[in-house]
Amino acid sequence: MSVADVAEGKDYSFPKEEEKILSLWDRLDAFKEQLRRTEGKPEYIFYDGPPFATGLPHYGHILAGTLKDIVTRYAAATGHHVTRRFGWDCHGLPVEYEIDKKLNVKSRDDVLKMGIGTYNEECRSIVMRYSKEWEKTVKRLGRWIDFENDYKTLDPSFMESVWWVFSQLYEKGLVYRGFKVMPFSTACSTPLSNFEAGLNYKDVSDPAVMISFPVIDDPDGAALVAWTTTPWTLPSNVALCVHPELVYVKVRDNEKKKVYIVAEARLPAVPGAVPKAKKGAKKDDKPEGGFEVLAKMPGKELVGLRYKPLFDFFAPLAAAPGSSKGAFRVVADTYVTDDSGTGVVHQAPAFGEDDYRVCLANGVCEKGDSLPCPVDLNGRFTEEVYLFKGLHVKDADKEIVAAIKEAGRLVDNSAITHSYPFCWRSDTPLIYRAVPSWFVKVEEIKERLLHNNMLTYWVPSYVKEKRFHNWLENAHDWAVSRSRFWGTPIPIWVSEDGEEVVCISSKEELEQLTGEKVTDLHRHFIDHLTIPSKRPGQPPLRRVDDVFDCWFESGSMPYGQLHYPFENKELFEANFPADFVAEGLDQTRGWFYTLMVLSTALFDKPAFKHLVCNGLVLAADGKKMSKRLKNYPDPTEVIDKYGADALRLYLINSPVVRAETLRFKEEGVYAVVKDVFLPWYNAYRFLVQNILRLELETGSRFRPVSPAELRPSNVLDRWIGAASRSLTAYVATEMGAYRLYTVVPYLVKFIENLTNVYVRYNRKRLKGSKGGEDAQVALSCLFNVLLDVCKVMAPFTPFLTESMYQNLRGALPPGEVPESVHWCDFPTARASLEGDERIQLSVDRMQRVIELGRTIRERRNKPLKSPLTKLVVVHSDMDFLDDIQGELREYVESELNVRSLEVCADPLKYASLRAQPDWQVLGKRLGKSMGAVANAIKDLAADQILSYEKSGSIELAGHIIEAGEIKVLRDFRAPEGTSPDDVDANGDGEVLVVLDLRVDESLVAAGLAREMVNRFGRIRARCA
Repeated sequence: MSVADVAEGKDYSFPKEEEKILSLWDRLDAFKEQLRRTEGKPEYIFYDGPPFATGLPHYGHILAGTLKDIVTRYAAATGHHVTRRFGWDCHGLPVEYEIDKKLNVKSRDDVLKMGIGTYNEECRSIVMRYSKEWEKTVKRLGRWIDFENDYKTLDPSFMESVWWVFSQLYEKGLVYRGFKVMPFSTACSTPLSNFEAGLNYKDVSDPAVMISFPVIDDPDGAALVAWTTTPWTLPSNVALCVHPELVYVKVRDNEKKKVYIVAEARLPAVPGAVPKAKKGAKKDDKPEGGFEVLAKMPGKELVGLRYKPLFDFFAPLAAAPGSSKGAFRVVADTYVTDDSGTGVVHQAPAFGEDDYRVCLANGVCEKGDSLPCPVDLNGRFTEEVYLFKGLHVKDADKEIVAAIKEAGRLVDNSAITHSYPFCWRSDTPLIYRAVPSWFVKVEEIKERLLHNNMLTYWVPSYVKEKRFHNWLENAHDWAVSRSRFWGTPIPIWVSEDGEEVVCISSKEELEQLTGEKVTDLHRHFIDHLTIPSKRPGQPPLRRVDDVFDCWFESGSMPYGQLHYPFENKELFEANFPADFVAEGLDQTRGWFYTLMVLSTALFDKPAFKHLVCNGLVLAADGKKMSKRLKNYPDPTEVIDKYGADALRLYLINSPVVRAETLRFKEEGVYAVVKDVFLPWYNAYRFLVQNILRLELETGSRFRPVSPAELRPSNVLDRWIGAASRSLTAYVATEMGAYRLYTVVPYLVKFIENLTNVYVRYNRKRLKGSKGGEDAQVALSCLFNVLLDVCKVMAPFTPFLTESMYQNLRGALPPGEVPESVHWCDFPTARASLEGDERIQLSVDRMQRVIELGRTIRERRNKPLKSPLTKLVVVHSDMDFLDDIQGELREYVESELNVRSLEVCADPLKYASLRAQPDWQVLGKRLGKSMGAVANAIKDLAADQILSYEKSGSIELAGHIIEAGEIKVLRDFRAPEGTSPDDVDANGDGEVLVVLDLRVDESLVAAGLAREMVNRFGRIRARCA
């Protein structure tokens, strides 16, 4: 068995070859075989956040899936057993919304009429609508994950674990029922989390009205003036709020005979309050109009004033004279500002979070009491507000404003454009509404949440330390219930009088208490079940109406996927928290948060140890990707055109892995193919061709010498071996720290060096120019490196590495290597050999010498085919100078076509030195001292600069200046006896290259001879 010949790069189709690899994996059952081979090894636990299968995967899913696949493949290659189960989020608003559209469901009543069972089964029927498309896309991307043994949040086993989680919280006293003003979708008849409310903001124009509220018994007949952009909340007004410390003014509008009270700072916002110059008035003319100021007072002096209600819908709630309880009073709170409105805020506690808080704190309403909330779940006014009954709140604004105007209470009517939240599913405006809900006491465990967050490791760390920490620090109690149908039911049964409450923890407990067999836990299977009261003669307990917010289910995923604690108890408890999770930045307020809350409440532990957080993938124009706008290329088409590996590497080698945004550009995927894959493939093809050539010449199979036995003497053989050892050690270190964004650039740079240095400079040796034995060594070096690169890159580019590996393993003894590169162990980090660091540094410098020399040739119009006499390399490191004029000399002379190479350790022979401060670095550190230090740096003599370069620091103007904070510039100085046309130089701040440009007849003849040889070579190649 040997390696097989491969196609030229221009004829190689990466996407088609990937399809062949998929077939190979199917034939080998590669993923399951990998799991079987790693059984008994330490478990590496990975949690996969469940997506909805009601939509197709997009680039955000592809990115997160690639991150997860890379990390878990690497874990499997480094001695772990990694179970990877795909998960599906099956409940909640996204599914119900699809069915509402399908069945033309407009309200909650429509569902009740058709029957919850019918509705829920319709939901069940579409839950996995796109599951096959998901599986196809995920598989095509090369991601190994188990779809057969997936978990679904609708499975009774998963739902039962959710019940157990909730019952544990209930037993710990972390659950209560209360009111909460929440973002509310009237189209979907359900509250949303703050996270969901933040998903879809739009700029809209809303009415902005000022309304007068006459103060009862005021001697001047004054009225407080409030401002609002939600006129529909005015029928529910029960209080007015001022800031206790702001200054308020009582002013008279002499023209309209009205007296108003507003914040002094907001007086100019009231129409007519400020005198205005007449049209065409002269400069000295006095402005006319304006209000007369009658009095000034702090806001706290207004507290307790009673006012006349705007409408009489809730007039019975009015406070009695002198009472500190009841409605239609002035209260104070510091949340009132003077940067908009009038400094007087109208309070409708059922429709504003601050309103509810302020009214509770000031006795306008009581906790647990019913609130004035005349709006039903469909957003329409109820009978209580008879004037506007049946109108949707947003449609009622105009009629309400008209009624206020007719009552003589409208002070101003204008409009405002502002950012407003819309329902992310129905795309309709949200309102804020008080809803009865079941809450988890997050505030009670906040300190433990902050502590457990410190125990986790995030990449990038600032997301944990700032964004997530701040979110936890300001976390409020979590409303976990939704007044919906398709979801895991809240397992609470309550008596009619509310005196008896039972929280069920399992299906078995429910069966015991109800005496009924339970096969499914959805509403239509259990809502009818009752639990007998323990009090004689009392009616039975019935289940509360609510279901869980789907975020509670996804946060319960660690337990639900294993049906814990009913099964897999030992497996779970031995491996919790998970080793790794990964999702997008938006999940800091979503899945990451719910995982942390529930794990802390249950076990006082974080749910995960390591987390990689990615940013958002945007369209090329910086806008959100939109199917409607078609502003991004279809992922399937991109994969079919360039291959999955190219897409994977493009996404991973971008700012998005550091939680920043990526503007997706198709040309970036193409660049991966052109700049990374093709050079890599061509190096591999060059190896294969020369193995076959050697086999043809020797008549025997090529067997590479193993790295352990290889003792190369050639400098580039030693260099590529050292670089390969460094690569393996670096990747192991960085992957251990989950820094994928540092790994890929290093890998790409290594491949560049492999192709542009090792293969390019060694082409003749690899073709046998120095004999068969030397060719065997060189080919073995290249083979071993490419094999190691396949193993190192396998988690990142699973297809190309597999394709190369399948051919390369043909050169190895049968049965000695696994059939798939993904069954191989990650290369062991081999200890550095003596001289590894020196040879890598010297070759790097040699490359820079060659690049600097090429630049001189281009600048001076000296083509490479024309030989030159001499090159001088100037550097202070004697080891490097020994290497460059020793083993590396032939490569420099050949690449730059020079007859001789000289070295010089005296940096002042060909250049003068001067120093400049690095303003960007030093400016931040030194501040006002920067000027004095900058002058001192510019005054440095050459010997001081050399001393600074050698020691790495210098003291100037009382400050220690470290390495890298001074820019050392080398200005070329032509040697005596030469003109600027004779010699030129180029440097990069460390190495200086001096090139003798003078040409004599012998050089011209040598150039012609070289050109003749090249041309004959090309003719022979065409004729072959």
